[in-house]
Amino acid sequence: MKILGIDPGYATTGFGLLHSERASYHLLQYGTITTPADLPFPQRLNILFDDMTRLLEVTKPDAVAVEELFWGHNITTGIGVSHGRGVILLAIERAGLPLFEYTPMQVKQAVVGYGKAEKHQVMDMTRRFLKMEKMPRPDDAADAIAIALCHARSNTSLLTQRG
Repeated sequence: MKILGIDPGYATTGFGLLHSERASYHLLQYGTITTPADLPFPQRLNILFDDMTRLLEVTKPDAVAVEELFWGHNITTGIGVSHGRGVILLAIERAGLPLFEYTPMQVKQAVVGYGKAEKHQVMDMTRRFLKMEKMPRPDDAADAIAIALCHARSNTSLLTQRG
């Protein structure tokens, strides 16, 4: 199964594509979608939609895992990211792909085994599961890889296989 993990944003959206088979994971591709800061916000959303649509066409994932938003201290940034996340969800829906959403706590639980793990613990376990020497940069891409890994580990759980 090919899983595309998405760390949503409007300035920078991270993505990570994994191949998952049983308890074996292989990183296929990762990167970011960025939008120019000097453009009006609606134009940035349009670029994000077009680039996300193209990413889905090129990578052909079997499933897409997107992180749900965590509202920090900067509400203005959170609103912009929410708009970006909406555009991303629209692109996934239009592509007809299965969508799975995970909270930051669910990602930490699936990858580290502890829902209140620190970011460096999530990155270290992600690196270990994928047998990488170091985590990819930037952080947005690394986060997206962890989100894809979260889905891979959640999807292979015996609980999800019960019928």
